[in-house]
Amino acid sequence: MDRNAPIGVFDSGIGGLTVAREIIRQIPHEPMVYFGDTARLPYGSKSRDTVIRYALQIVRFLKTQNVKAIVIACNTASAYALEAVEKEADVPVIGVVRSGAHMAAQVTRSGRVGVIGTAGTIKSGIYRDTIQKFRPETEVFGKACPLFVPLVEEGLWHDSVTEEIASRYVSELKGKFIDTLVMGCTHYPLIRSTLRKVMGENVTLVNPAYETAIELKHMLEEKGLTCEKTPKEKYQFFVSDQAEEFTSFAKSILPEEVKETKKIDIEEF
Repeated sequence: MDRNAPIGVFDSGIGGLTVAREIIRQIPHEPMVYFGDTARLPYGSKSRDTVIRYALQIVRFLKTQNVKAIVIACNTASAYALEAVEKEADVPVIGVVRSGAHMAAQVTRSGRVGVIGTAGTIKSGIYRDTIQKFRPETEVFGKACPLFVPLVEEGLWHDSVTEEIASRYVSELKGKFIDTLVMGCTHYPLIRSTLRKVMGENVTLVNPAYETAIELKHMLEEKGLTCEKTPKEKYQFFVSDQAEEFTSFAKSILPEEVKETKKIDIEEF
């Protein structure tokens, strides 16, 4: 396997850019190919079979880019399609759920953990199951927060409307006396300050995007896959629709310049 090949990262749309951002920050020498399935988002309201079909199409596209590893930067796809992706791909695969769950199990003091995410992620119970694999006695409480994604995509990260909705969503979790909250959707780190405000300083916020980047870094080192020669075209971005809108959003949150985004027909895969 070519250690100088790019890392493949995919998401249902733009939320996975928070994972891409952490990868750029933590391992800046690594090239990356990002795919956002903007024509078919959101994944959170789709069935398991549909999400698996979408994920396998994306993996087949990423294989044409000769990636050396794949990061599923989508909690719903990680919940539903990780096993299928591992079977389809012939490279190491990392999902955001495992990374976030591992950290939550480590940092909780009381063993009471809250998870917020899309309806699909919460319904799957994947965070509860994964956290309890690391720490069986942990009590995990999930809460679907479907309005967060459109609020983030509208740029209302620090708006009073977002704070009001966040307060309503997490009131149930605060009543469970959790001491750790997993931001179980890749959009949510963009409203971290709002979540910090409504949860209070005594609750630890876990960002699976950051934890995934750290796990990826360690995995590349362990497998001898760290990049030795960064290519000229370091970061490439692909979407299934709305390339200009994606580029605009990516420029607003990524630490590196996004020159262009290419639109592809993902159904061909």
